[in-house]
Amino acid sequence: MSVDTVSSRVSAIVVDYHAGEALAACIDSLHANAVTEVVVVENGEEGSTPPALAERDVVLVTPRMNLGYGRGVNRGVAASARLEFLLISNPDVVVHENAVALLVAYLSAHPNVGLVGPQILRTDGTVYPSQRVFPDFWLAGLHALLSPLWPRNPATRRYRSARADGTVDWVSGACFMVRRDVFEQVGGFDERYFMFAEDMALCWQVREAGFVVAAVAEATVTHVEGLSRRRESRAMLIAHHRSAMRFEWQTAKGFRRLLAPVASLVLGLRLCVVLVTGRS
Repeated sequence: MSVDTVSSRVSAIVVDYHAGEALAACIDSLHANAVTEVVVVENGEEGSTPPALAERDVVLVTPRMNLGYGRGVNRGVAASARLEFLLISNPDVVVHENAVALLVAYLSAHPNVGLVGPQILRTDGTVYPSQRVFPDFWLAGLHALLSPLWPRNPATRRYRSARADGTVDWVSGACFMVRRDVFEQVGGFDERYFMFAEDMALCWQVREAGFVVAAVAEATVTHVEGLSRRRESRAMLIAHHRSAMRFEWQTAKGFRRLLAPVASLVLGLRLCVVLVTGRS
């Protein structure tokens, strides 16, 4: 795919929260992938983002408060040009060569796919489990209770994987591409989620609208996990569990809806465990 094709079809939205040099590396990797429009939303204190933008061509959005990830992305999208595809990225992601073009090509060839994620690597080169399934009541409960003490338990491995046929229910919000018209059709990110699970909720909405969520293993990025959240790790743990609880109440139907209070109790117990042990 030509450079002109990528540059004329993709707007990148990056929400920054004190990522510093990592943000600069992210922007450079986007420009190297021929993404000419990069919108950066400053979610940290006013003036915290510009030092990383020196001599870099970006659109800076300064809400003067921490909007949370989803709301920040929504503001960035609103400030962007109306290009066909939106590449949403954390500030501590480096996009590998040709990854953007591969995502654009995939969406162009699969009109039923509304949102697609790349393969996400950790800094040591291992694969981060960014392709996941929506957990049912039992899978969610076992993952919540076992993962802090037994990270590689079968329930967690099942939750953090594609389905047997290779399809995925949702992909990590650290980096993904979505059709602008689909993003707007579902109302963007649900702004009731301040942090965490907003990516799962968005993929749920995309699927409810009749589109497929997919992943392209050939398109790769590297993610420095948790760079921004280290500043307020305790608050982020609480936000994580609050968002998981919100998703359960939002999506549970039928008999599972009756069990939602039990799910809330399990998540509350898990939060106590991770706050005490420091393992999430």
